[in-house]
Amino acid sequence: MGRLFPGLHRLTVRHIRLLVPGNIRHSSGGNVYNARLVAALQALGAGVEVIAVEGAWPDAGAHDRRRLGALLGAWDQETHPGLPVAIVDGLVAVGAPDELEFAAKAGRQTWVLVHMPVPEDAGGRALLREGRALRAAAGVICTSTSAANELRKRGLPQARVVLPGVVPAAQACGSTPPHLALVAALLPNKDQLLAVEALAQIQDVPWTASLVGSDRADQAYAQEIRGAVLAHGLQERVRLTGELTGETLENEWAKTDLSLLLSRAEAFGMVVTESLAHGIPVVVREETGAVEALGMAGLTAADGGPRLPGAVLRLPAGGQESPGLLAGVLRRWLGDAALRESWRAAALEARTRLPDWSSTAREVLALLGARD
Repeated sequence: MGRLFPGLHRLTVRHIRLLVPGNIRHSSGGNVYNARLVAALQALGAGVEVIAVEGAWPDAGAHDRRRLGALLGAWDQETHPGLPVAIVDGLVAVGAPDELEFAAKAGRQTWVLVHMPVPEDAGGRALLREGRALRAAAGVICTSTSAANELRKRGLPQARVVLPGVVPAAQACGSTPPHLALVAALLPNKDQLLAVEALAQIQDVPWTASLVGSDRADQAYAQEIRGAVLAHGLQERVRLTGELTGETLENEWAKTDLSLLLSRAEAFGMVVTESLAHGIPVVVREETGAVEALGMAGLTAADGGPRLPGAVLRLPAGGQESPGLLAGVLRRWLGDAALRESWRAAALEARTRLPDWSSTAREVLALLGARD
């Protein structure tokens, strides 16, 4: 390992302990990032232990916070050789600033992995807890540039960016009529309701669509989406599949021609690069981290500007005009063969230029080694 990754030979014999929230059981970008990172670290020879920390994070009770502190070695004042380097998922860390501060005082090396910063509207107490937790850490790893920039604005300059990798995937064949997919848990932030309202305005042209994601994360919102599908008479064209994994998810990607990620707030949007890995263009919302994901391959147009494998739309959250704006873009895409081919060609080129998870793992190891 020392020869494979110079300067990090000590990490091959030391232990990395990844602490993740046990209360997030539906598929999410954070969960996927954590799992892929672990697999890539192990492939590079690092020893990684993953512990799901139970508790209602980030608002866990005192018992769960104390158990986290024990896992961090916060209460152990003796220094032992070979202590693990801890990486704590940000959702857990921001709920336990006391424990991270005690761990720092005990000389433990604890890093925080931030998938999405605490929202500004969460209130001063939540932002204060986040600041304390991250300042107590040996280092902060952000999974997107937007997350790091937000933390820097809050006075946390030590935030470092390690973007997610991509798993190579089979090229999608598409469908006739064109098939659209929205792959995300059914949550208000993901704004699948906007997509349903937009699709209701283009029923005069042929298409089908799937909403692929957990309907248990917010059952009331999932029911609202089902009601909108029925109210617009879209039940024969819009399918709610629930959460899909493995071969069933791959089958869904295989028949998809266009994917949409309409999140109102998104630190990165790994589903965007997952879509591009299948050669499928994506429509994302402006002023979200999904824009970074869409441009990750760094494609360049003839004029020297960015060439996007899809489109970035300005869709104001709650704006009455948003369904119409989205419907107009989808109508143009469905009716313009040249536009569809242009987006698809860009997605197919991006597919060959996406980074792998080994690169992500090497960057994480480099950060840990720099402070080892």
